Formats: sequence, C-alpha cells, structure tokens
Amino acid sequence: QVQLVESGGGLVQPGGSLRLSCAASGDIFNFYQMGWFRQAPGAQRELVAAIFRGGTTHYANSVEGRFTISRDNAKNTIYLQMDTLKPEDTAVYYCNAHQPSPLVDEWGQGTQVTVSS
Repeated sequence: QVQLVESGGGLVQPGGSLRLSCAASGDIFNFYQMGWFRQAPGAQRELVAAIFRGGTTHYANSVEGRFTISRDNAKNTIYLQMDTLKPEDTAVYYCNAHQPSPLVDEWGQGTQVTVSS
C-alpha cells in the first residue's frame, strides 16, 4: 500500500499552465505504472497520462503535446506539467498507482483544475 497526496490544482486562464504534484508515503516505483486521471462533471474518469516502471510514458490524445508526466525517484513524487490549458481540461485530477495482476489501484484525494477566463 501507498498513500498519495496531490497538490497544485487551481484556477487558470485558457492558455495558461499548472504543475500538479503527487507525493507518495512510500516507494511508488514498485508499481507497474503511475498515472494521472481526471474526471469532468458528468463524465467518466479517464486516463490522462501514465509513466511505467521503466520510464516509458503514455498520453491521452487530447493532451498529447501539451501535458508532460515525470517523476523524481529521490522524492517519491510524480508530476503533471500542464501547458496550453483549455476549458475542456477542467476536471478533478487524481493520482494513481496501478498494478495489473493481482489488480491494485491506489488513489489520491484529487485536486481541482479549473480553466476559465
């Protein structure tokens, strides 16, 4: 088990930037992947970005080229750098630690990102 705590959300204008942080209480890199999900009002939770144990990354098409996921091994922290933000990026963003078999999912509490002029 690991505890995840997100921070960095807030209100930003379209075209602006935010960096989300997810600090873990333990070694998060025992997991197969770490990722960021988001859930907009009336929508299902969706995967935004993931980073695998070996360092490979994956992005949703909607954020490719605008968002960057990274990690700091020494700090047991992952980040989501969000640039060129759009109103449709407005959502609650959740940090996730995932193991496929046996299935394990650990979640942070979520942080609100609002993109509005």
